[in-house]
Amino acid sequence: MIPILTAFDASPDRGRGLARDTRVRWALEEVGQPYEVRYLSFAELKEPAHRALQPFGQIPTYEKGDLALWETGAIVLHIAETHAGLMPKDRNARAQTIAWMFAALSSVEPWILEIESTHFHDRGQAWGADRLAQAENRLRVRLDDLDRALGGKNWLIGEFTAADILMCSVLLRVKGEPVLDERPRLAAYLARGEARPAYQRSFAAQLEHYQRRHGAGS
Repeated sequence: MIPILTAFDASPDRGRGLARDTRVRWALEEVGQPYEVRYLSFAELKEPAHRALQPFGQIPTYEKGDLALWETGAIVLHIAETHAGLMPKDRNARAQTIAWMFAALSSVEPWILEIESTHFHDRGQAWGADRLAQAENRLRVRLDDLDRALGGKNWLIGEFTAADILMCSVLLRVKGEPVLDERPRLAAYLARGEARPAYQRSFAAQLEHYQRRHGAGS
């Protein structure tokens, strides 16, 4: 049975691979699982049919048989646990992988999203500058911690796992920014993730849909 994902019909990231369905596509590509995509408009995301799958009216969702999942971390974890290739067999290594999956989404990404939200919503407000400075400082601290933990390893626990899919996907949001470029080990780590054929396929799929819908020059 082929799983079905939901994704933005008109992704706000303009095909840059930042929409969260890309993370799920990447995981499925890594394990060689074919999948289908159901594209939804912003209005359709809030309709009862989709909210029955995703209570918050967001993407992506994952449907396979009688299973419906949401939240990218949960979906990627499910894929890793039901297919070979993304989860170590060793019990301790598996636990470490799951810990890093949580860390990507709970310890690193929130500060990136806080910066993006402040730029978008609060930049003109009196408190915007202080809020932005605090978020940027917290992100620098987190990335310094991540850099030390990565050390000289290619991947977070040594071998490539589902944790690297989520962490690289998070770091893509600051690709080309000084906060990442000033940490060459992290920039190289992200580049290794982007170079993986499975990531390239997942990125190309999202970009192809965006260009088909909006025109190649958009």
